Amino acid sequence: MLFKTANLSQLDQFDEIIDVRTPLEFAEDHIPGAINCPVLSNEERITVGTLYTQVSPFEARKVGAALIARNIAHHLESRFRDFPKSWRPLVYCWRGGQRSGAMSIILAQVGWAAHKLEGGYKIYRRDVLEKLDALPQTFTFRVVCGPTGSGKSRLLTALSDTGHQILDLETLARHRGSVLGKLPEQTQPSQKMFDSVLLKVLQKLDTTRPVYVEAESSKIGLISLPPALTTAMHGSSCLLLETPLETRVEGLLKDYHHYVENPELFIEHLKPLYRFHGSKQLDNWNSLIRAGEFHTMVAELLKLHYDPSYFRATSKNYMHLEKGQRVPLEDLSKGTLKQVAREI
Repeated sequence: MLFKTANLSQLDQFDEIIDVRTPLEFAEDHIPGAINCPVLSNEERITVGTLYTQVSPFEARKVGAALIARNIAHHLESRFRDFPKSWRPLVYCWRGGQRSGAMSIILAQVGWAAHKLEGGYKIYRRDVLEKLDALPQTFTFRVVCGPTGSGKSRLLTALSDTGHQILDLETLARHRGSVLGKLPEQTQPSQKMFDSVLLKVLQKLDTTRPVYVEAESSKIGLISLPPALTTAMHGSSCLLLETPLETRVEGLLKDYHHYVENPELFIEHLKPLYRFHGSKQLDNWNSLIRAGEFHTMVAELLKLHYDPSYFRATSKNYMHLEKGQRVPLEDLSKGTLKQVAREI
């Protein structure tokens, strides 16, 4: 065997980590820092897989070998063309099999110290899940609680700006965590990608210092939080923000200005609340939205839907909520939030 193998503990020993899976596989998730140099395109992999199941493994390998050889040649003539002999690449595919083996053999024959990752992406994914099951319990979390619009995300930013450690789950998930939480012109990452990014963030945190995190349910949009993380958060000490309703409404209208600018989108995204409030209430809210009465509508939505459901959920899940530190917030200006962050 011309190439050598490596394991996950050796990732930082290489100049480049090369993911040879298809662009679709890479987009779903990949080892942080890896580059995508596919040996089969999305379409080519389907073609080879179909041959494997419908004709024979031999015919599939024959066609696959030709495609892989052409694609590796393209990478040699483009992406790898100017790398010196001292370049040390680590190559992986789904299971550390034929795709990464083919790339590793050719790179080694050129003269580079090519290594193949043992077990491929599959072993990396298993490692991510194992670490996400163990790592959260090593931290001291302080959970920022408070009803919708009370300034939890804003306070997290102020805490970070004043030197505190934070874990911003909604930013990682690209979602604000409610039925109206979908961010405009943004899609959520895949579950696997979220897990990878979350682990990378957790590994950079100092376990000897508290980590501030916003209270969340077990899901943020389509993303599920690791059970070990939600368990750790539920058992942690809490801060409870106390912000006047008027201040909350004004803040929400700023944060969700895309709904003010697109009332029909607002109405469309309210439809899931039908099962909680019925058609009469939804029709009333829709009328307020179409009339431009956003202040009245948001205030009603908070009082009738968000506040009751939020306090039910937090009271049930966050066992130290009642003993939590009360944090009055009369306004949500950056100056006020920074001052509060310094005093916590």
